[in-house]
Amino acid sequence: MTSPRSRLSAGAPRRSVPGRPRRRQPAVTGLVRALEQGQRPSVAPPITERARVFPVWLDALSLAALLVGAACALIVSIDVIRHPQYMTVMNVVWPVTALFGTVAVVWAYFRYGRLASMAAHHAAHSRHETPLAKTETPFPVMVGKGALHCGSGCMLGDVAAEWLAFLVPAVAVWFGWQSLFSEKMFAVWILDFLFAFGLGIVFQYFAIVPMRDLSPGEGIIAALKADTASLVAWQVGMYGFMAFAQFYVFKHLFGHRTPVNTAEFWFAIQGAMIAGFLTSYPVNWWLVRSGIKERM
Repeated sequence: MTSPRSRLSAGAPRRSVPGRPRRRQPAVTGLVRALEQGQRPSVAPPITERARVFPVWLDALSLAALLVGAACALIVSIDVIRHPQYMTVMNVVWPVTALFGTVAVVWAYFRYGRLASMAAHHAAHSRHETPLAKTETPFPVMVGKGALHCGSGCMLGDVAAEWLAFLVPAVAVWFGWQSLFSEKMFAVWILDFLFAFGLGIVFQYFAIVPMRDLSPGEGIIAALKADTASLVAWQVGMYGFMAFAQFYVFKHLFGHRTPVNTAEFWFAIQGAMIAGFLTSYPVNWWLVRSGIKERM
């Protein structure tokens, strides 16, 4: 049995013994030492400041660029609903590419995209005339529309793949992270490519089949021929830009790579998509000129 004295000592608070110094906590000891030496004690910054990865101006710039892209996509979406495109898939292509092409895509849509509306085509056919989209659209613009057609699938595939790998990290492991690649980004790029390739073939299928009156099997083969080279060229530019942004611009200049859930990441994606457009444009020029890809 426990004696009353032991129970009392166990339940009662311990008293300091006269003459014996009390042990201070490390944080208190450091504060006292700083005061004794006449130094100003360091105060930890607020949590919001410690969590900030990039400077405020870059946050503001990235957010502004994304808002401009969203506004441009909204403007095009509203007009596409009012004036649907003759080629149905372009109803998706124009708003999606406005997310990164912003003002340039809005201008191209209202200047040349409107010429390919369903109403414009029906009006031309009723007068037994060639649609204005074929007579008033310069060849370089047709090539650009073909490149944007490819880029829309890349954009949607990239958004889906990046968020999927971010929310479910095991997906990146399935594609080689921690086994083939030490960098998660490289594994996600494989997923990006698969998503973009699949969407690109679907988009190309629905562009070619109605215009050439092909069977489903012939349409798939034609879509593969038309989109594979263009998509690879686009991804080369996109991956190259993102590698430069992540490993040099963000990591070297700011000390951190940017994660998916930041405005800076998607600001970089906007630049990567523009780089993809530039690298795929010559390939699309050849594809359209040779007749492998339809003139849009």
